[in-house]
Amino acid sequence: MKKLAISAFALALATALAGQAQAQSSASPNTRVVCEDVQVRQTNTNDPNRITGTAIGAVAGGVVGNQIGGGRGRTLATVGGAVAGGVVGNQVQRNNQNNNATVTTERRCREVQQ
Repeated sequence: MKKLAISAFALALATALAGQAQAQSSASPNTRVVCEDVQVRQTNTNDPNRITGTAIGAVAGGVVGNQIGGGRGRTLATVGGAVAGGVVGNQVQRNNQNNNATVTTERRCREVQQ
């Protein structure tokens, strides 16, 4: 198992060095290659538009608004509650997705003029 891990590390290192050497050799004389490590955030979700949180919040807000209003105000309170609940539900799901995101570091290289 240890030999497999060392072999995998050696292969990854060799591949990275070969890629960097190729990037540097393809640069023209008036350019240089600049590499930087960039953090990339990936959300682990099947609902990137947060439809579920918005819908649940809108329904809950509409129910609460319906309980508050009376007469013609009941319709206005229901609609207002649904809108406010949808916004709150969307934000709650966004915060949940951001807290459960995976952050990785990628090395990105580009050519720049000297």
